[in-house]
Amino acid sequence: MPPSLTTALKRRASEIGFELVGVAPAVRAGTWENLDEWLARGFAGEMKYIERRREAYQHPEHVLPQVRSVVMLGLVYGGGGTSRTGLEGLNTPAHAGGSPRIARYALGTRDYHEVIREKLKQLADALHELQPGCQTRGVVDTAPLLERDFARLAGLGWFGKNTLLINKRIGSELFLAALLTDSELEPDQPHETQHCGTCTRCLDVCPTGAFPEPYVLDATKCISYLTIELRNAPIPEELRPGMGEWLFGCDECQTVCPWNHKAPATRVPEFQPDPSLAGRSLAEWLALTPEQFKQQLGATPLSRPGWQGIIRNACVVAGNSGEVSHLPALRVLAQHADPIVSAAAQWAIHQLDSERQT
Repeated sequence: MPPSLTTALKRRASEIGFELVGVAPAVRAGTWENLDEWLARGFAGEMKYIERRREAYQHPEHVLPQVRSVVMLGLVYGGGGTSRTGLEGLNTPAHAGGSPRIARYALGTRDYHEVIREKLKQLADALHELQPGCQTRGVVDTAPLLERDFARLAGLGWFGKNTLLINKRIGSELFLAALLTDSELEPDQPHETQHCGTCTRCLDVCPTGAFPEPYVLDATKCISYLTIELRNAPIPEELRPGMGEWLFGCDECQTVCPWNHKAPATRVPEFQPDPSLAGRSLAEWLALTPEQFKQQLGATPLSRPGWQGIIRNACVVAGNSGEVSHLPALRVLAQHADPIVSAAAQWAIHQLDSERQT
């Protein structure tokens, strides 16, 4: 017998490079009420776009009107076991060069959105060949779709206590993507079990206490939110010490997760750590000009917070470092016309001066 449409499409997804592929029916999102409650508790912070599209998250028909099936896909970005980071000593707290820390997903040479969109285009083309006239739309975390819900429905994994999707074989260091289609595909069995047990490592390790309870994230306290999504605003002073050395994003709750310790390394060349990012010193970050920022980081995820955000973050890291050698650079930034940058630099100077006097 010839392979079914679903089998043929899954085979093509694997050939394209997706480590995970499953199919969910296009139904109402099971955790939409949780999203509604999460928004009501103010946990979205300044991410107003979520509230604006709140109703659209209820059903994937708001993304593709005639949708019948949601093909969920997973692509590994991790370095191959977070217990050893996979970065050969780069970008860890013990790195001798004094490099600030950057979330693993952002250490590559290209923005993951662009890389995954290209792969989704290949998969959509394959489906159009298999079923001419069908409708498709690819999604990479920019449309109002609760990807995590549909990944669980497609059998890809369960929700960890840190709110991330976890797969037994490849852990949680993966990107989720979706291909919506009006084709009727064979759905997979949902992942109905939990495999976190009594473990609370992810909750306990969070430097800023961003988990008010298991399975709930207060984004306004999350370092990833503070360093990336909080824009044109200062980072709350009470949360700055908890940022430690994190310049962009945070991996703490994934690094301690046992399911990540034997996870495979990424096979995508663009996701391989770029030493020029992982090994860049804090002094180099503090000296980065807007022109250099655009030229060097414009094609990477680090472009997201803008120059202002990256320099603000670098100032906070400098203030946490205890290294008075950063004072000259901070004094220059303290005179900058941008009030967010100058205020962050002034705070860092105060922190370092206070430590020097004790």
